[in-house]
Amino acid sequence: MYINTFKYKPEDVSCVLCTEYVKKLGCTALSCPCLAERMEAGTVGYAEAVAELFPYRPRLTARIMRLAESFPGTMWQDNAHRKRMETLRLLLGCRKERDTPVFLAALYLLTSNKELVAVKGCELLKYAAQHNVNFLFEASVGGGIPIIRPISQCLAANEIDEFAGILNGTTNFILTKMINDNMAFEDALKLAQDNGYAERDPSADILGFDACRKVCILASLCFGKHVYPEQVHTEGITEITLEDVDYAKDWGGVIKLLGRARKSEDGKHIYAIVSPAFVNHHSQLASVDDVFNAILVRGDAIGDVVFYGRGAGKLPTASAVVGDVIDCARHENKQKFFGWADSEEGYVADYLDMPTALYVRGRAQQKQQVISSAEKTFGEIKLLKRAGAPEDEFAFVTPAASERELRTKLETLLGAEIISTIRVTDY
Repeated sequence: MYINTFKYKPEDVSCVLCTEYVKKLGCTALSCPCLAERMEAGTVGYAEAVAELFPYRPRLTARIMRLAESFPGTMWQDNAHRKRMETLRLLLGCRKERDTPVFLAALYLLTSNKELVAVKGCELLKYAAQHNVNFLFEASVGGGIPIIRPISQCLAANEIDEFAGILNGTTNFILTKMINDNMAFEDALKLAQDNGYAERDPSADILGFDACRKVCILASLCFGKHVYPEQVHTEGITEITLEDVDYAKDWGGVIKLLGRARKSEDGKHIYAIVSPAFVNHHSQLASVDDVFNAILVRGDAIGDVVFYGRGAGKLPTASAVVGDVIDCARHENKQKFFGWADSEEGYVADYLDMPTALYVRGRAQQKQQVISSAEKTFGEIKLLKRAGAPEDEFAFVTPAASERELRTKLETLLGAEIISTIRVTDY
């Protein structure tokens, strides 16, 4: 992968893989900006940031030139070269040829494209092994936060039992404003967009899809088998209200959008989910505010470790990409033993079988009768209160059980209108 230093205007560059342009621009690492699409997304600045962080290094540039020479300036004259170009565009985050995992005869391949790794990671790692090259993607999760390499190397002696993370800065910013400033969801989202933290179409963030892709990568790495996005139950934060925020405070915590995965009790399956969750004030995750990210990893030897920092932005992401570039430079002609196997059907268990406690908010004309029924049905529940609550409103937290069991019991609460439910964690 190489990164254009942008000494010339982006519109002057039709294809940075042409040898003539490589020589003209003095590249220090490999990147295909895919200008028409990526300038709108703001990633041209990201490429510039990588160039700033990664000074000119003759030895590495010589290796890049060898790669560039395999893509002659006439590459657009036949379909084979076009296919290789489209594949590189795919690897670097573009939307073309997304489902074509053709591998390049390259020195090494890097990407920050989380969707690519979540969907095709296992396949690409297999191709990398076959071609004796390294495929690295540190920047695909957590931006500048070191997480891929620490899990695969520093925590290699551990059996990872589970992880939970605040993996999306946009939703964390919105929830922080709701918690600290009593700001409604719609107003907090608009502020995030005004500040450049949210896209004009924020669906990928607020509906949980961005966090889902990162959960796929982390779960694949932690547990050794590929997890696909469709296997991860995903919920966003669009239904979270200030009433829920107030009840979370009374419970003793905050609401965060968490991406989580854990092993089943028999160790043969895993659970994976993205959803809002109550997080206790004592948890290190509870104090992660604004656009910051944090990932808690629970190992059998080390216990809990938390990785915290900026999960997005030009320089943090560039930091992770350059780290991969340097890692590859240090491992020229050496393949890192790194990756995971494909998964079989049923490997990711139904999220409804995962143990959890539930926060429940509802309305009932016969409120006390419903609360008494809930105590008989669930056992010991924790009643919650908030200032200004309507007379017919109630809220409580159930004991932990499988979510399927808890939701089945909820259906037996006659006379109650359930407004919202949120999972309660023990991190």
